[in-house]
Amino acid sequence: MIQTIIQINQALNTFIWGIPAMVAIIGVGLLLTIRTRFLQVRKFSDAMKNTIGKVFDRKKAQKGSISPFQAVCTALAGTVGTGNIAGVAGAVAIGGPGAVFWMWCSAFLGMCTKFAEVTLAVRYREKSKDGEYVGGPMYYIKNGLSHKWLFLAYAYSILGILTVFGTGNATQVNTIVAAINEALLNMHAVQESQLSSINLILGIIIMGLVAVVLLGGIKRIGRVSERLVPFMAILYIVLGLGVILIHIDRVPHVLASIIVGAFNPQAVTGGTIGSMMIGLRKGVSRGIFSNEAGLGTGSIAHACADTDEPVRQGLFGIFEVFVDTIVICTLTALVILLGNEAITYGAPAGAELTIAGFVSVYGHWVSIFTAVALCCFAFSTTIGWGLYGSRCVEFIGSEKWVKPFLVIYSLVSILGATVNLGLLWDIAETFNGFMIIPNLIALFLLSNKVISLAKEYFKE
Repeated sequence: MIQTIIQINQALNTFIWGIPAMVAIIGVGLLLTIRTRFLQVRKFSDAMKNTIGKVFDRKKAQKGSISPFQAVCTALAGTVGTGNIAGVAGAVAIGGPGAVFWMWCSAFLGMCTKFAEVTLAVRYREKSKDGEYVGGPMYYIKNGLSHKWLFLAYAYSILGILTVFGTGNATQVNTIVAAINEALLNMHAVQESQLSSINLILGIIIMGLVAVVLLGGIKRIGRVSERLVPFMAILYIVLGLGVILIHIDRVPHVLASIIVGAFNPQAVTGGTIGSMMIGLRKGVSRGIFSNEAGLGTGSIAHACADTDEPVRQGLFGIFEVFVDTIVICTLTALVILLGNEAITYGAPAGAELTIAGFVSVYGHWVSIFTAVALCCFAFSTTIGWGLYGSRCVEFIGSEKWVKPFLVIYSLVSILGATVNLGLLWDIAETFNGFMIIPNLIALFLLSNKVISLAKEYFKE
């Protein structure tokens, strides 16, 4: 049965992440970049000022909304997760160092894609019966396009509900328990035979924490994200910079291997990975898994922001992709390539490869800190995606379905703590690919609206 699932998923994954998907993702990002005259470069300083500059802004949001900074933290909670740690490790192991280069390319174009998604989400959002702002791809498809495109909104919502259980919950929880297991084993605190019982207990604890946060509503999600995201990002960046400083003499060589490996992977991996397409696919797919540019999910959180300027909130999307991929994913890649003497290219790998990079520099005690960072990353993603799933449920059903969904979503944490990581990642990656289709179609059709909104805002 498992073998059949693996074969079906491999066929679907190869199709959805094949050349047509690469052309669509890169094409829409390039279209928006050109039509906005490289807005992610021209207005980069504005994005930084409007985001980092809001860190100490404690202005209370109106009822039914969260502050713009809480919105970007909630969106970052959904994006800065195991994709930054286990996802990058998998991309490097399977696609070689060159996968990092393609991750950078997808992030550069993704900044503009994310800007468009967030701008449209705020422009076409609605208010629910409870007085909360609701928005995202399904709403900008419904309210921005003609009625004949409504099927795309429902398709996106259905795919979103299916995706959140894997991408947003199971893979995240799986990485949490993997990190804790690695730390416990490195510290010789437990025996390997005890891990299955420990993982079950961890799954139950995580389930309870997820339920408490998500059932508290958008205000509680915003408050938790606002405190958790800056802490975990700073902790991880400091640890990553330490590895780079210690191996500073090898950094030019590693950067060269990333560039060379993008176009000639055989020269870097010793012939283990011979196809540039493998690196391209893994770099772009894991990059999107991490920063969600093209998926549209982050815009669901931004739609909750207490703001009347869609474009101003859209600039937060540029910052989001920059922090997620250009900063954190690059740090992870450098830790892996600098901290591991020999990497088995062509074989699947996860968070253990990243942890090994830290351990090689700091020693086994750092497993505790990397485990804490991983747990924060993964937990924040789990609650962020819980919000996304609940909005999709609300769109195709009604608000009374949201709480039962959140209870089921929380229970999936137990499954995520006890099943195989490799298959989970592959299935999550496939569902991500299918979610992209309706969103990219909508972004293409609404690109004129994005341009007009941007022109009007910057003119004023």
